[in-house]
Formats: sequence, C-alpha cells, structure tokens
Amino acid sequence: MEQIVGVLAGGDSPERNVSLLSGKGVFGALRRLGHQARLIEIDSLDDLVSGLKGIDVAFNCLHGGSGEDGTVQLLLSVMGIPTIGSGPLACARAMDKAQAKSIFRSKGIPTPAGIPVGADSLDASLQEAISALMFPMILKPQSGGSTIAVHRAETAADLLPAAQSILAKFDSLLIEPFIAGRELTVGILCIDDDEVALPVIEIRFPGDLFDYEAKYTDGQAEFLAPAPLPPDVARQVQAVSLQAHCALECSGFSRVDLRLSEDGTPYVLEVNTLPGMTPLSDLPRAAATYGIEYDNLVEIMLATAMPRASEEPSTVSVDKPSKH
Repeated sequence: MEQIVGVLAGGDSPERNVSLLSGKGVFGALRRLGHQARLIEIDSLDDLVSGLKGIDVAFNCLHGGSGEDGTVQLLLSVMGIPTIGSGPLACARAMDKAQAKSIFRSKGIPTPAGIPVGADSLDASLQEAISALMFPMILKPQSGGSTIAVHRAETAADLLPAAQSILAKFDSLLIEPFIAGRELTVGILCIDDDEVALPVIEIRFPGDLFDYEAKYTDGQAEFLAPAPLPPDVARQVQAVSLQAHCALECSGFSRVDLRLSEDGTPYVLEVNTLPGMTPLSDLPRAAATYGIEYDNLVEIMLATAMPRASEEPSTVSVDKPSKH
C-alpha cells in the first residue's frame, strides 16, 4: 500500500509565509510524481498532532521556530513518523547560531567571531562587542532565518536600538563583524547515499544586506549559478560548506550560507537544515544548476526519510543527475 506523505507548512514562526510557499511547491511536486500527498497547514504546534493522523511520512516545510529547531523532528520521532532530512539534535545545533559557531571553531572551520546577547546581559555584551569587534557589525536573532530582523550597525550608537529591536521579538541575538566580500550559498544534497556539495551560488543585491525583501522579491537580487569563481576557489567553498554540514551532523540536505572575504577566506555564517523550497529559493536553484529539476529534487529529499519509513524496499526512484 502506497504511503501517504504529509507536507507540513505554516507554523507560528516569522517565516510562516515562506513555509506556506515551500509547502505549496512541494505538495504540487509530490502530486505530479504520483505520490499520495496531503498538505497540512498548521498555525501552531497545537494543531500538529491532529493534523498528522493517517500520515506515514512527513515532508517538513516548517521553516524556523519549533519546526526547524528539533522540536517537531523529536515529536515526529516519538510518534514513529519518519521525516526528511536531519534529526532533532542536528537541527537544534544548526538553529542555535552561537552553538553552531562554537562547533565550527572547534573543527577549524572559518566563521566570523560572535558575541551572544540576551536581555539580561545587554549592556555588558554591547560593550564587549565594541571592545572585541570591528565596525560595521551585523546583529541577528540567535535562532532565526530568512534574514528576518537582521541589522547592520555602522557605529556604537547603532548597537543599542538594533539590539532592542531584535530582543522585542526574539529571546537572544548574535553580534558578528561584517565580512566584506561576496555573498555565497551552497546546497548540500544526499545523492546515491553520498553527501554532495552542489554548485556555489553567488548572490548580488542592492544595499548593504541581503534582507528578507531582497531574498523573496523577484528581481531584487541577482543569483549567479554557478558563481563566477576560479575552480579552485569554488572547490574550497564547497569543501568548507560540506565540513560545516557534517560538523553539525546534518544529513540528507541543507543549505550553507557564507561570505567570501576579500582575502579569499570562505566564512561560514550558518547552516539551514530546512532550506526554502519556493520558486526563488537557493536549494532548488543550486540543484537545477547541477542537473536536478525541482520535482526530482523533491523526490530525492523524500528519499532521505524512506529508509526509516518502513522495513520494506523503498518505491522511490532517483534518476542519476548529470553534472554541469
């Protein structure tokens, strides 16, 4: 009997709208591929358990918050429902940018310095940032995505209002020095049981930040896929990205965001365990550059849950992609 795939979308994080678009895209692809699929739109975790009734496999498109920080992954595990991608611990590590940064540094993976800030340590942490880091600085939620609530501080006077703005919506934030250079992203995908770094994408955008508007407004940013990099530099960026993915013990797929500094160092900013699957998202764009179109990408991602779905042989077939 064919399994029913539940596509989880919505949620109560600031990334809800992106999640709904991802869920709609994935649901359409699963239907075109001949799978029995159900789009499960939830408003909060309270809706999740009832929405999962009759579901055999979960295709999680809940970006940010409890959908991506390991909570939903753990709940699905307890309920015996296999889901795509990384497990609860890897998701928790990746979502906590300060913890991920600590792991990167312990593994020798280049990453910007960072100072975590909570409401109870605001003044002291800002003074530490002024003493230890160079301006301009980037302030962002410690657990968040889609470049939501990210600020650039040019001077010390900018730090407090930027931090207060973030703490009004999030429990904590992270301060990093701005890395002058190029914005890059690398998708990681399990192909034929091998974790593969997809072609590097360079993102060029107006202004100082690749913010939410630039990320999700068609025409705001230019995506160069593959990035115009010398082959040895591209290979180095891919290698560092794969190291970051593995350092957090991610599996199946992820998206690694980086800055390539002016001296050629690829600095890992973060790893996203549930990257966007909208028409403007980077993982589908990178996969297409590799030779994997959207529907086949969805099939490959679904296959990351299949070994845990049952002890029966998987019915999922994945075409061998051609490298470009």
